[in-house]
Amino acid sequence: MIPAIFGLSGPVLTDDERAFFRDSNPAGYILFGRNIENRDQLRRLTDDLRSLDGRAGLPILIDQEGGRVARMKAPEWPDFPPGAVFDALYERAPASAIEAARLNAMALAAMLAEVGITVDCLPLLDVRQPGASDVIGDRALGSEPMRVAALGRAILGGLQAGGVIGVVKHIPGHGRALLDSHKELPRVAASDHELQSDLAPFAALRDAAMAMTCHVVFEAWDAERPATLSPVVIDTIIRQRVGFHGLLMTDDIDMKALSGSIPALAAEALAAGCDIVLNCWGKMDDMVGIAKAIDPIRSISLARLEGAMDRIAGASDLREFAALVDQRDALLAVA
Repeated sequence: MIPAIFGLSGPVLTDDERAFFRDSNPAGYILFGRNIENRDQLRRLTDDLRSLDGRAGLPILIDQEGGRVARMKAPEWPDFPPGAVFDALYERAPASAIEAARLNAMALAAMLAEVGITVDCLPLLDVRQPGASDVIGDRALGSEPMRVAALGRAILGGLQAGGVIGVVKHIPGHGRALLDSHKELPRVAASDHELQSDLAPFAALRDAAMAMTCHVVFEAWDAERPATLSPVVIDTIIRQRVGFHGLLMTDDIDMKALSGSIPALAAEALAAGCDIVLNCWGKMDDMVGIAKAIDPIRSISLARLEGAMDRIAGASDLREFAALVDQRDALLAVA
């Protein structure tokens, strides 16, 4: 197995993809709107991916946050609210907001599990900061670190109860970035002391199964390299200070914040201490290049991956989707 999660080009596997994935055996796959048409097609696709190597606990990822980040869209699937909605409810009724976030995550999990998706890149633990880029914006769970942590824990628990693993992101925090890392490399000049509030939600949820890095330079920690490529940030900050010892994946290695060839960036991220490289675009040349540039998955990374997927091996709290949504909406109506 290689420590990479790859995207696909369309709604069915091509012959080239099928042959390459069988040969390279990536750790998992990630789906986007280009891969999704309807329930039946999507279930066939995820079953096809599982059949490539027979892994029952195969990580099949999606970014299904709610709000403006949703790959499974109406009218086939209902819309879900963004994180800011739960933050607003927390202002009036904290316990109701936490329960609404949990029910919302359980409904998401029911929707994803139905079509064979096992990992949702949610929750965001980025602490929202005034004046920052809107790339986070209303996706955030708020600007108060412990509120973000409380809502994030509810989301992780709701997803897991429904048979889906959550990924906390974007560690060590994208909330201060003034630029969109999809397009440019953000630099954060905040002091180490100021950055403690950004770390706080991740530290509170250090027991999460999976986390995703951010492509942001934190000048107080490593003025030369973004977090994804920085051994200092990954070891000293994420592993030691935050205390996160689960599976650490990169954000998409093909974002414009990073410069260099995709295979070289993949190798650099793994050398810096990431467990898995995420490559989203399904470009065969890039995927083949990554497979050639990286070594097989490390034993510690494989153990983290298997430990994460084991958390949903016997998920049993599979409630009816409509009932979960109705209960959530009754709580959100207070806001």
